[in-house]
Amino acid sequence: MEELVKTAAYYVALAAEAAAVLIIVIGALRALSRFFTCAVPRRCAHNEMLRIRIQLGNALSLGLEFLIGADILKTAVAPSWTDLGQLAAIVGIRIVLNFFLMREIEHEQDEIRESGQSV
Repeated sequence: MEELVKTAAYYVALAAEAAAVLIIVIGALRALSRFFTCAVPRRCAHNEMLRIRIQLGNALSLGLEFLIGADILKTAVAPSWTDLGQLAAIVGIRIVLNFFLMREIEHEQDEIRESGQSV
């Protein structure tokens, strides 16, 4: 029974990692597309660049959340103390990255609001 749960957790974690990669890749491609249609011909206002960064930041943040979930699933079934320590380090780093990323996104959204435009 334990082996079945481990196998199921492994595949669900693999799906979560694949979802994270997909979210980040799609977010990066969308941001890159908007950048090339806007910034390369130099028709891009400062607020539009901020919106592109916000969009990319949101994709990165969501991808990080999926990766954290995948790491927890991998360690959830009969973990050793080493596994728990590694999980704590990885999750801690990802949470700190996500915290600062979200703080930057909020700062940019505030900057857009102050200019009188909607986010």
